[in-house]
Amino acid sequence: MEQGILVINAGSSSLKFAVFTDGDRPEPSLLFKGQMEGLGSDPSFQVRDATGRKIDERDEWPRGSPLSHAGALRYILGWLEESASDIKIEAAGHRVVHGGLDYDRAVRINEGVIADLEQLMPLAPLHQPHNLAAIRALAEVAPELPQVACFDTAFHRTQPRVAQLFALPRTLIESGVRRYGFHGLSYEYIARRLPDTVPEARKVVVAHLGSGASMCALLDGRSIESTMGFTAVDGLPMGTRTGGMDPGVVLYLLQDRGYDAKTIEKLLYKESGLLGVSGVSNDMRDLLESDDPRAEEAVELFIYHVGKHLGALASALEGFDALVFTAGIGENAAIVRERVCRRAEWLGVRLDEEANRRGGPRISTLNSPVSVWVIPTNEELMIALHVCDELRAA
Repeated sequence: MEQGILVINAGSSSLKFAVFTDGDRPEPSLLFKGQMEGLGSDPSFQVRDATGRKIDERDEWPRGSPLSHAGALRYILGWLEESASDIKIEAAGHRVVHGGLDYDRAVRINEGVIADLEQLMPLAPLHQPHNLAAIRALAEVAPELPQVACFDTAFHRTQPRVAQLFALPRTLIESGVRRYGFHGLSYEYIARRLPDTVPEARKVVVAHLGSGASMCALLDGRSIESTMGFTAVDGLPMGTRTGGMDPGVVLYLLQDRGYDAKTIEKLLYKESGLLGVSGVSNDMRDLLESDDPRAEEAVELFIYHVGKHLGALASALEGFDALVFTAGIGENAAIVRERVCRRAEWLGVRLDEEANRRGGPRISTLNSPVSVWVIPTNEELMIALHVCDELRAA
């Protein structure tokens, strides 16, 4: 029987999962990838094999019994036992958005770890509660199964201290109010691929552009600066998140407009970004297809901020050798890549229009001083690798 790793990425009403084999290979191999959606309301299940071929789905469930995270995991484990009986799940890895100051690498989960991560929920309210809900649910369904937490903040712990600091009183800084950075699993995967893709590049800016969007400066594969800070609402405008904003706006809303903390949290995380500016959608695909001038303004705002932060990250690196686009928008929206690159010509970026239309992997001209690449990210594989390392170290 072959050993398998279950990878879990939980949201409020969805649970994405993947199964990898942990064999004698350089990297785990993907077997299945799927998701449960509509948890708590109208659930649906879908799973695909490693080639992307749909191999099973289910849309009908008993009425009056909404599926919880525990119910979803019970169903997934049952499906694996029935449909992949030659695979024995030996451990599970979870994407956990915030690891705080204490967790700079993946860690085996126990009650102490869970207690620590609960304290960080206010710093990642869109993600951390649901990450922990899945951890607790799996412990209920399969209490003997080892679980490993893999943190989106851990990769950025290599940043220089000055890059992590706010200009706040030291008592606040030392208590943990500082810049953490996020999307670390994605950046770690890209850093792992860079030696094979562009081995000559030491200074690289990676643009993880999706519904959640950020950028990171890598020096020799290590994070030295990122656009996200204390929370995952900082930096670039995102699907529904504001990105960087004068904190005085929050004071104004509290003191003069009568907003309370919950209303502001909803505004910052769920009502702003591309959705708030466009009034049309939080999805870049919809905005690019729309003829509404507000949609175009939202797209232009996004591209403007990507370009502005690219200049800042290049400054942090004191010049850069390569730019990498990844994640949903970065990998699929050629027009966004084109407009970002056009704005970056002053930095030495020379776009190859035809290569960009094809999706790369290289989308800059051969004589471009800064090479530009499209590299699909793979956070699930990164989690599986961390789980394998934890199992071997045990």
